[in-house]
Parts: sequence; C-alpha cells; structure tokens
Amino acid sequence: MITNAQRSAAKAAGMAYLVTFIVVVTANFGIHERLNVPGDALATARNILAHQQLFRVGIGMDLIYSIGLVALLTALYVILEPVSRGLALLATLWKLVYAFAWTLTTMSFYEVLRLETGADYLHAFEPSRLQALAKLYLAAGFDRYYGGLLFWTLGGTVASYLWMKSRYIPRVLAIGGLVSYAWCALCTAIFLIVPDFSNVVNLWWFDTPMALFELATSFWLLFKGLSGPGELHAAN
Repeated sequence: MITNAQRSAAKAAGMAYLVTFIVVVTANFGIHERLNVPGDALATARNILAHQQLFRVGIGMDLIYSIGLVALLTALYVILEPVSRGLALLATLWKLVYAFAWTLTTMSFYEVLRLETGADYLHAFEPSRLQALAKLYLAAGFDRYYGGLLFWTLGGTVASYLWMKSRYIPRVLAIGGLVSYAWCALCTAIFLIVPDFSNVVNLWWFDTPMALFELATSFWLLFKGLSGPGELHAAN
C-alpha cells in the first residue's frame, strides 16, 4: 500500500534529482572547468582573480547541490523505508558520506580564494607557493569526489535493490540502476587503488550510466509517480 507521504516524497525526489543535476553540471562545467586550468597553477590563479565573483557563484551552487542532496536522500528514505527500514537507512547513510565529502570540498574553495587573493599575513610566502597550494586544494576535490562516489554508488546499489523489490518503478529501470551503480562502484574502487585504471576505462564511463538512470528515475517519479506491482502490470 503506497501512502500519501510516499507519493509526495516521490514528487520531491524527482524534482530534487533534476534540480541537483542541473545545478552541479552548470557549476562544474560552466564555472569550475572554465577557471581551473589543468597543470597550470599560475593560469588558474589569474582566472580566479579575474573572475572572483563567478568563482563565488560556483561555490554557492555547489552548496545548493549539497542541500539538494540531503533533501533528495530524505525523500528517498521516506519512499523506500516501508520496503526495508534497515536497508533504506544503510543506503541513506552511505550516500550521506558523499554529500559530506562534496560539502567539505566546496568549503575548501574559500581557502583557495584566501590564498589567491593574498591576505596580509600571507605576504611572507612567495606568490608561486601560494598559487601551488591553492591548486593543491582544487586538485584535492578530485580525490574527495571519487572517494565519496564509492559510498554514493554503494548506497545506490542498495537503493536500486529496494526499487526492484518494491516494484514502485518499472523493474527494467530498477535493474538498470542496480547494474549502473554496481558498475560505478566497481570501477571507482579499482581506480582508487590503481589510478592507471582510468587508461583502461575512461572516467566518463564510471558514472555516466548511473547519471542516466537517475535522470530517467527523476522523470518517472515526476510524471508517473509510484506504482504498485498490479498497476505496473496493467500499464504494460
């Protein structure tokens, strides 16, 4: 029996999926990749100094993404808790590790700004050292992302199992989620141990299937909502 709370949570989850996706893609590809020059601390510093307000907008969008993640996980827990409270809680906690890692990375960007703008007490250090340190903070975000991604995908694998068990969404969609999350978890775990694995499987192939599943699920929850097994069978 699907409750009204679950149906409302489904709409909230669908919207949160879409909003967080749009926000993070815009911040990452529209701002961070535009300002951050790979392997060049000086060029990165010049870009950030020339576009400080844009860099701050990127930080703000990343924080919005973090807030949206918490809202999303809350909604998903409400939906999946009746299927298995223990597994729903496990999936939520694992995914919260990713949200925490993302927030920690976002807050470190303020330290990048402080280093690049050269506060008075930093004049004891050469500009090149400060630029290198700022670049280190930016690069550390890459490591935190993939470390957090492992927990996100583990949580997603468990959640996909619950989607499949509940039949709230089409079984083929739930199976697609299970496979894509498990694939990303496997690739990420190997990559964290053997970085050269990215030469075998491109980093884009780690999380792209997972992202497509999340987008498909968001549209389903927004426009179709939750369905019981009988309803799905009748629709087919």
